[in-house]
Order: sequence, then structure tokens, then C-alpha cells
Amino acid sequence: MATGPQKYPGASTSSWWQKKWGGDLMEVNVLVLHTTEGVGLPDYDGGSMAPNLTGVADMAKKRLRWYQHFDIDRSSRALQNLSGGVQTNTLNVVQLELDGTCDYSKREKWGSRVAGKDYIYWGNPPGWALQDVADFLKWLHANHGVPLSGPSTWLTYGPDSRRPGVTPASYGASPARMSFSAWNSFRGVCGHEQVPENDHGDPGSLPFAKLIALAKGTTPQEEDVALTDAEIKKIADAVKAQVVSSDLVAKIVGTDNILKAGDGNADNPYWAWGSFVTGEYQKVVRIETKVDALTAAVAQVSVGGVDLDALAVKVAAAPGLAEAIATKVADLISERLAD
Repeated sequence: MATGPQKYPGASTSSWWQKKWGGDLMEVNVLVLHTTEGVGLPDYDGGSMAPNLTGVADMAKKRLRWYQHFDIDRSSRALQNLSGGVQTNTLNVVQLELDGTCDYSKREKWGSRVAGKDYIYWGNPPGWALQDVADFLKWLHANHGVPLSGPSTWLTYGPDSRRPGVTPASYGASPARMSFSAWNSFRGVCGHEQVPENDHGDPGSLPFAKLIALAKGTTPQEEDVALTDAEIKKIADAVKAQVVSSDLVAKIVGTDNILKAGDGNADNPYWAWGSFVTGEYQKVVRIETKVDALTAAVAQVSVGGVDLDALAVKVAAAPGLAEAIATKVADLISERLAD
């Protein structure tokens, strides 16, 4: 029996399909995320392939407009369910479609449309859009207990030019796709790309960790992003400019050592700094070498060419030898003082 609120606050029911398509009653514990791969609210073939809700981007007002098609605890129809195997739509699943695309090839432009201006690329969505989805997750967790957790693998939909020769397979037999047993025991938030008996790859490389952090109200961890050569050069040039413009070098090597116009290396503004660092490094190496040599010498100390360790062994093995050696040493000292 369904418990908790069945309508998401503020969602329109102008495209309500439950009366026509019914659906099974259930207690949801899984949310599946989709992307429509289109702009605007789809017809879903007369509701025959509709999810529970659709979030349509209002780019001008920077918010999602919500449309609900089935109650939260009522099965919808956006997943494929093959005969045998496992259940999909009816396995305690609530489904959300997000209008826009997850296709990497459309990350910047989609025909004449521009990403972030005319539509959402969900591999890198605007902050406001991700926050609106996070707010829905938070509501779903608070009112229906759907865990704020999910798979760690969210693969890019389509080839990724940042990794030449590699085509992440979010579509089809994806490495992200769950086994039957994993799906049956899963609780939380996942994507169409993780559902078995399905081949769709949406919502692609959705920034899932950030989405969950927003839903929990915690600080999202920044994801690693590869820098281009141009970006690396820009950062390096900025750092170099800061070092040269500061008085750091003057404080360390002295004003007299700062490169002056006319010096032999005047074409290299970092000559003084580089020379200082190199010189100090060489000094450290020479000191370490000397210390190592002294340490080795101390370990092999001898008197008159006699190895003290060997001598100690001989003394211990010959009673009276120590007294004879002491007498001999005393005689030698007396002779030396008499000279």
C-alpha cells in the first residue's frame, strides 16, 4: 500500500497518464534517471513509454518545470522489461526524465542550439539544474526513504575526444550495467545505463557525486578535470609573472644579485633565481658527500695502522696481552716525551 505524498509539490498533472495506463502499486526504494534526448516535454507515444515525472528546463528562468505522469508509488513505463530475467518498471522503481541530452557530441552545440543557453547537456549541467534535481532527490528521500546513494560508475554517452581511441560504452552491454542479482538488491539512485535488460546509455556521465552531495546538503567534492595545454601554459605564465614581480627573489639572493639590464643572461628574467637554487642544491650535495665520508672513516678508526676491532678480539683471546700492550704504550709515550 502506498505511503507518503504521491505528488511532487509544484508538479503539473497536465500530462497525466495513470488513468490510461494504470500501473502497479508499490513502495518505491529506487529512482532511475533518464534523459529525453530532446528539448521540451515529450508525448511519450501517448504515455505508453512515460516515466513518473519529467523535468523540463526553463532556460530563461533557470529552473526546471516539473510534470508528473504517474503517482510516486505507481509503476511507470520508461524501462524495457524482457520476458524472464528480472522485473524493471515494476520493481519498486520511480522514474524521472530530464529534458536535454547526455550525448557528448552535443556538449557544446546541437544543430543551431547552444548548450547552457538553449538546452542542457547533462554531462555538465548548469548549477541551478543540478540543484533542482537534488531538491527532488532530497524530497524523495525524506518522504519515501529512497537512499541518497548509487553506483560510482557513470560512463560518457558517445566518444570522448579527451581520451583518443577510447569510446566509453554507456550504451548497450555497458560495464556500468548491473547484473540481475545486483539489480534485485539495489536501493538508491541509478541511471537507465545501469538497468539490466536495457541498452540505453542515458543519463551518461552525469556528475552523480556532486548531485548526491547537493541532495545531502554537504560540500560537493570537485571532480578531476584534465587541463588543456593552453590552460596549463596560462597558469604557468601567471605564476612566473607573480614571482618576477614580487620581492621574493631580492629577499633571498640580495638586491645586488638580481639580474640587471646588460647582463649576459638578460634575455632570461629567471636567471638569478635559477642560479641561486642550483648553487644551493650543489652545496647541499657536497656537504652530504663529506658527511658520508666522515661517517665511514669513523667506523674504521685505527691506531698505528692497527684495526681496533681486530685488536680487541686478540686481547680477549690472550690473557696478559692487554698488560703487555699497556706497558709498551707507556714506554713509547715516555720516549716521545724525552725527545
